[in-house]
Amino acid sequence: MQEFLFYTKLGLEHVLDFSAYDHILFLAALALPFTFKNWKNVLLLATIFTVAHCTSLVLSVYEIVVFDVSFIEFLIPVTIFITAVFNIFYTNTIKKEQSILLHLIATAFFGLIHGFGFSNYFKMLLSGEEEKVSPLLGFALGIELSQLIIVITVLLIALIIQDKLKVKQQNFVVVGSIIILLITVPMLINTFPW
Repeated sequence: MQEFLFYTKLGLEHVLDFSAYDHILFLAALALPFTFKNWKNVLLLATIFTVAHCTSLVLSVYEIVVFDVSFIEFLIPVTIFITAVFNIFYTNTIKKEQSILLHLIATAFFGLIHGFGFSNYFKMLLSGEEEKVSPLLGFALGIELSQLIIVITVLLIALIIQDKLKVKQQNFVVVGSIIILLITVPMLINTFPW
């Protein structure tokens, strides 16, 4: 149980680490187009991201799939950038309650990429460990809890800005996405592998 809790805490710290804010940016970009009225969609997206993230960890820990770390480190800000750009174009369809299928597919794909980004560190932690399932499950729980914290925070900020300050949802999404893009551009430049 102690080991499970250790990895749960590690999962929490992994996502909530402000010095490695890529997860926070991605989840913020993912949650921006939604409100508390769509909380089920946001919860589904966060869970899909967790499952995909942990799937890539499993694939990497058991050395089924291995990627070049520098390429993955570049793809992580690419996923954030694409999500923010998508939000800007998506704002025209927010009111139409369109399907989130594209969000689900992109979230799963991006979750795989983010998981591979953390896999080398995770493999190093598990080196010498015979039992790997409990650490993976604990880590998954920590990721899910931390993602819920971030998503709820974004939804609360959206509620305050949109309902209390009377900012239109489309304006909130566009401005939030532009801020995320501006933060992401230096990450893209710093991790460019070629």
